[in-house]
Amino acid sequence: MKKYILISLVCLMQLSIFAQAKKPTIMIVPAITWMNERGYVQKFENQGKSETVPDYTKAFLENSEIKIVINKINEMMISRGFPTKLLESTLNSLKSEAAEDAMLTSKNGGEVAESPIDKLKKTAKADIWMEIYWKVNPAAMGKKSISFTFTGLDAYTDKAVCAAGSTGPQTATAELAIMLEEAVLMYIDKFNSQLQTHFEDMFANGREVILRIKKFDSFDGDLESEYNGEELGSLIEKWVSDNTVKNRFNTTDATENFMFFEQVRIPLLDAQGKPTDTRGWAKGLQAYLKTLGITSKLMTKGLGQAVIVVGDK
Repeated sequence: MKKYILISLVCLMQLSIFAQAKKPTIMIVPAITWMNERGYVQKFENQGKSETVPDYTKAFLENSEIKIVINKINEMMISRGFPTKLLESTLNSLKSEAAEDAMLTSKNGGEVAESPIDKLKKTAKADIWMEIYWKVNPAAMGKKSISFTFTGLDAYTDKAVCAAGSTGPQTATAELAIMLEEAVLMYIDKFNSQLQTHFEDMFANGREVILRIKKFDSFDGDLESEYNGEELGSLIEKWVSDNTVKNRFNTTDATENFMFFEQVRIPLLDAQGKPTDTRGWAKGLQAYLKTLGITSKLMTKGLGQAVIVVGDK
């Protein structure tokens, strides 16, 4: 018993040290408001509904400010030990995958809509989506100031986890990067501290994702059909409970044809110490369903949503 307690304490200490040493990976992007004000947006058809999303490629081609601002914030984050993923490099990676469709469709018609932003997040695989808004304000005597806001969004859930914003001092400099650095310096360390707190919470309590369970019309049964004396829906719910951190999840909806799990906390690392993502975690459920003799289709949307459709591929 003492040996077991000692081993547990050592594991907890190692996890705590790793969480404190490792920092979240950041993707720095201009805020949708900044993009919309300058016309750098495009329409995306999502299952019959029109959505507006940023057109980052157009912004990089037409506006030199975006590179100056992103490079400066990127430099400031790296100097504080936060690894970053470059937006422009990730966009170039997406171009090489132009054959990828906007819809992921199963052989029998099941589909999950993915916006260009979902695809970008999947390619970057950053922990935090750091949105920046900035505006240069003219002042008297030829001087200027810069207003800015930062919003840190969890890339898996799109939930805001930290924010900062202010207006910098008036200055006669014409250098955007210098103005931005002077304005941001007072706030960036507090912002980064909030980021780190959120990241350490993920190590302790798991990364939050969403899971949906559906069924194909061709499936001979439904989620209330019994396997080994229990309903399929109950077996799925038990698997989710056994494979989440501290059994943390919410069953928001459950019928004979559909289940919806929110606030599903999956571990950041698997048993081998490798990073876990939503798809990799959901493949475990897919493998479990196979032991019951059930074929299933796994699809993902962005980084944080998985859909398993039972009964076919």
